[in-house]
Amino acid sequence: MSDDRHILLVSHTGRRDSIDAAVEVCDLLHAAGLVPVMPFDEYADIRRAEASVGGQVDILGVDVQADQLEIVIVLGGDGTILRAAELVRGTGAPIVGVNLGHVGFLAESERDGLRSTVERALSGEYHVEERVTLQVDVVVGHEVVYSSWALNEATIEKASRERMLEVVTEVDGRPLSSFGCDGVVVSTPTGSTAYSFSGGGPIVWPDVDALLMVPLSAHALFARPIVVGPDCTLAVEVLRRTSGVGVLWCDGRRTHDLPPGARVEVRRSPDPVRVARLKDAPFTDRLVAKFQLPVAGWRGPHTDDEDNL
Repeated sequence: MSDDRHILLVSHTGRRDSIDAAVEVCDLLHAAGLVPVMPFDEYADIRRAEASVGGQVDILGVDVQADQLEIVIVLGGDGTILRAAELVRGTGAPIVGVNLGHVGFLAESERDGLRSTVERALSGEYHVEERVTLQVDVVVGHEVVYSSWALNEATIEKASRERMLEVVTEVDGRPLSSFGCDGVVVSTPTGSTAYSFSGGGPIVWPDVDALLMVPLSAHALFARPIVVGPDCTLAVEVLRRTSGVGVLWCDGRRTHDLPPGARVEVRRSPDPVRVARLKDAPFTDRLVAKFQLPVAGWRGPHTDDEDNL
């Protein structure tokens, strides 16, 4: 077995089909002379499910450190890919996803392409995209009391269903608008097809350097989504007249309470997430496929040949 190449496998071990797929990937890596790397809890879940891996498995953080990884193979939906991004953030390891969920917008292939995905990951037949991430800070008074990051979005939400969140939004230190709302989403282009999209925000192509701010169910005359440049700082302040507290969610995984007067400041992070791409298909085709958009009747761009028909 080779000690030079370390491939991390991250899977949604709460589902049997994902466990079976993880075992298949381990078998493929063993056959290639490699020792697969897994997080401890996921490997333990596979063992508890009485699934046979059939060879040695290294444990992330024990046998192999994150900065030693070559690539990450993810089995699951977008939530599993976000968890993998959390595990390897700050390293050079790219992530390639095999969709075992529903939409799986971040995934590069489907279940029937699992073997091919592993083979191409091992042979290096992929190119890498760097995706914008967010640096997220919570400021109370003049002190930063919490810091996190997000690949998709940072969401400021009301904590109580029956109460409205009173906020003021800000761009580059200047106030933009105040209103009552269910929340505000600050998104990357990658996250523009996720929570931001559900809230009425625009879809932004992933190669566009931009940040998005999308109010959720706002009671205001001006509460439209906005798109700003990558060097802007966006902020959402929970006004002191708010009854109760708000809550910050980063990618739906990391959370922090927001008392009245707290500010959430969001800017572009210096640490992107690297995504391995197996296909050169344009983003438009991915949108059509993932959202099953109707394109019947399309004939394509006009050509000179059509003039001769």
